[in-house]
Amino acid sequence: MSKLNLEPINFPGLEPKRPLVIAGPCSAETEEQTLATARLLSAIGVKVFRAGIWKPRTRPGAFEGVGSIGLPWLKKVKEETGMYVGVEVATAHHVYEAIKHGVDMMWVGARTSANPFAVQEVADALKGIDIPVFVKNPVNPDLDLWIGALERINNAGIKQLAAIHRGFSTYDKSEFRNHPQWQIPIELHRRIPELPIITDPSHIGGKRELIADICQEAMDLNFDGLIIETHYNPEKAWSDAAQQLTPEGLKKVLDNLVLRRPKIGDTPRNTLDELRKQIDKLDNDLLDILAARMKVSEAIGKYKQENNITILQSRRYDEIMRDRTERANKRGLDGEFAAKIFESIHEESISCQSAIMNKALKNKEKGA
Repeated sequence: MSKLNLEPINFPGLEPKRPLVIAGPCSAETEEQTLATARLLSAIGVKVFRAGIWKPRTRPGAFEGVGSIGLPWLKKVKEETGMYVGVEVATAHHVYEAIKHGVDMMWVGARTSANPFAVQEVADALKGIDIPVFVKNPVNPDLDLWIGALERINNAGIKQLAAIHRGFSTYDKSEFRNHPQWQIPIELHRRIPELPIITDPSHIGGKRELIADICQEAMDLNFDGLIIETHYNPEKAWSDAAQQLTPEGLKKVLDNLVLRRPKIGDTPRNTLDELRKQIDKLDNDLLDILAARMKVSEAIGKYKQENNITILQSRRYDEIMRDRTERANKRGLDGEFAAKIFESIHEESISCQSAIMNKALKNKEKGA
């Protein structure tokens, strides 16, 4: 179990109710766009406004944010609407600029949290500052790396700390832009139960039509908040247009959220319904992994067929069974249970590869 020195997230005057909703455009593009979006969000009751000022992009030439010239726009948002404002920071310079312009909260992005040197630079710049800081999960599914980033920020004296779950990059085909892999934030909560978890459905989904369902899943797991990209005219957004909602769309999502009440006598996040939800999500992840494994088995079958290699490789099968049983034991699983699972998987792989060879043989006979 990890231990952090934490205090509740505190936005003075803001009722600490669940979910905490943070909304605003992916990028602050112009003063007009920033203020127009903020006014509409304030009108539907959003109290914390987000906007990207510095945008880490994959390749040069893409829109990388307006930079520090956008920070006075956020100051105007605060003055006009009374909303709290937050930005992503990736360097010490970002931290200093944000503080200078009165930013109320910051978050460390997924690309930054994957780099301990970058996180440490941000942490050093935050020393002596009392401000909420949220840390997004690294782009790769590495829980220890995520916890390490949180520890670095906490060690700098930041006690108002939260995690942002924004999904994880994957090469597998998926309906999501970043696969949620819910078991990872669930495990984060198990290790640090007092740490608030905020879900970012915009980056998980990548498409606005997926956002409502992702928000509901986060609430079903009793996570603490949502950070949702919202733009007054998403179709014309300069970045991530497909995943941004209109303020009206955001209101509809929030109005339709079902906030489930833990049963009397149960602790939050520990009700039977919520545990079953966790099982459902883990089972879906298992099915995704099995589907990916069978694709590899198909590729092996094609290779064996093309190179005239027998399907059954007894030595390899024995190695797999010994190795997987040992790995299962190290994880506290029963070895016989694991053996039965991998026997079934191996049987299905053999069946799949046999079908590939039979099909190739029939095609060859037809050609003859």
